[in-house]
Amino acid sequence: MDTNKIKKGLGRGLSSLIGETKTEISVNNLLISDLVSNKFQPRKLFNEDNLEELTNSIKEHGIIQPIIVRKSKDLSSKYEIIAGERRWLAAQKAGLHQVPVVLTEVDDLKSLEFAIVENIQRHDLNAVEEAQGYQRLIDEFSYNQEKVAKFIGKSRSHITNCLRLLSLPEEVLDLIRVKKLTPGHAKILVGLENVIFVANKIISKNLSVRQSENFVKIFKLRKNLTNFKKDPNILALESSVIGKIGLNVLIKNKKNNTGSIMIEYKDINQLNKIIEILKSNY
Repeated sequence: MDTNKIKKGLGRGLSSLIGETKTEISVNNLLISDLVSNKFQPRKLFNEDNLEELTNSIKEHGIIQPIIVRKSKDLSSKYEIIAGERRWLAAQKAGLHQVPVVLTEVDDLKSLEFAIVENIQRHDLNAVEEAQGYQRLIDEFSYNQEKVAKFIGKSRSHITNCLRLLSLPEEVLDLIRVKKLTPGHAKILVGLENVIFVANKIISKNLSVRQSENFVKIFKLRKNLTNFKKDPNILALESSVIGKIGLNVLIKNKKNNTGSIMIEYKDINQLNKIIEILKSNY
């Protein structure tokens, strides 16, 4: 893709992106059943209250802005939604049988770009969905963070901070998705040990971002004091194991040399890695 187009990105809006594609001049009507969801749709959760408001509006005024679609690669005679999935869902709830569409020819990259731009412009994505959209541009279409930042029209640091959220455990990501934790809270939690415990404390105590920062500082201070008292040989052993497997390891050794080893994993791939290491050695 041309770099100059990427630089303009989000600021030009959907109309400019559409202008770069082959689009039929006329607006067509298609059966709702002929449309399928965008496989690159970054948004997974749709606010029910907002969807209900849109449904009521469609009942009264119809669909004013056509849905943008392309021919489905996977299903013959079907059309994949590029932009306008909320309108499609609301139209179903409103009992419509047909919806106005604009047919365009776009590749998978442009389809993902459309979906990200539409959702971010309308502030519909939660922080996790936004980060996952950026990650797909990186993983599947060879973008780097600088290229993502230029296309979206956001700072490089914003993209970096968004992507760092994906290192959090899935349980914490779920709390962000349902907005029990704000992106500001989540930023504090990145890289923190016992992150699930801290996240639940923030929620149960209804802490602000500033209060959460102070809580985490105290938590880290207590941890550092604990580590300071730990046997240097145990600390060295922990570091050695961490270096070997690339995962956080905590060794608790009692005076009688009994204790436990805790290995932290953040996703199923890391769990499988631990299991494979154990299987291959025992």
